[in-house]
Amino acid sequence: MSTYKLIAVDMDDTLLDSDLNISPRVIEAVRKVREKGIHITLATGRMFCSAKPYAQKLGINLPLITYQGALVKNALSEEVLLHRPVPLELARRVVAKIKEYRYHINVYIDDTLYVEKITPEAEIYARISGIKAHPVGDLLQFLQQPPTKVLAVASEREIDELQREVKPLFGEQLHITKSKPQFLEFSHPRATKGDALAMLAEHFGVQRHQVMAIGDGDNDVEMLRYAGMGVVVGNAREEIKALAGYVAPSNDEDGVAEALEKLVLNA
Repeated sequence: MSTYKLIAVDMDDTLLDSDLNISPRVIEAVRKVREKGIHITLATGRMFCSAKPYAQKLGINLPLITYQGALVKNALSEEVLLHRPVPLELARRVVAKIKEYRYHINVYIDDTLYVEKITPEAEIYARISGIKAHPVGDLLQFLQQPPTKVLAVASEREIDELQREVKPLFGEQLHITKSKPQFLEFSHPRATKGDALAMLAEHFGVQRHQVMAIGDGDNDVEMLRYAGMGVVVGNAREEIKALAGYVAPSNDEDGVAEALEKLVLNA
């Protein structure tokens, strides 16, 4: 009998391969985990509407952790269990700061993606996420209600510089993390995958030692630290692997399937 009762799996560069697909082996492993009565869900920086098709493909009808933990919403009923948006004034200050650098900015309100204009960055992001971007002109004028998240897109070097610049300005008031080397995300200070996973564990009556988290990146750190078992896929950086209780093969080598098979299905 598996000791794990709740499993959260990151999507990009973990569950999904480099072509943004879920392999048949991973689909089968998730199905077998669900058949054992174990709660398994997605924990992603993606929008809910971007994560939902993948959840449907996996047969997951549980609450999904989306927007890094800012929104926890049921994949089937769409009941919202948790929503922690960025306070409006803080969001406006963040947008104003990023605009100084002329970097591309995404803002998310009511699970809709808004941008100032359709840039190459907007097109790339929309293609990765499978979501339409809505151009609205000046984001500072447009932003009149608290967004679920603000995201800056630039080169890896530019994002690293921006992160160093904004941490002293907003680091005490917001959660700031990279979801990809080119994406810097700003969210509510408690909008982390770790906080959301802890809430889900309480929701399902699951103890911390019965929780597994599988991820690869900076935005997975909090849930890897929270979970009784943190699994990191082989394509992750060494400092993320250092947090793992188990290092699985890469996302292109069915790492999620192997972790589920070894640690859950055949344990």
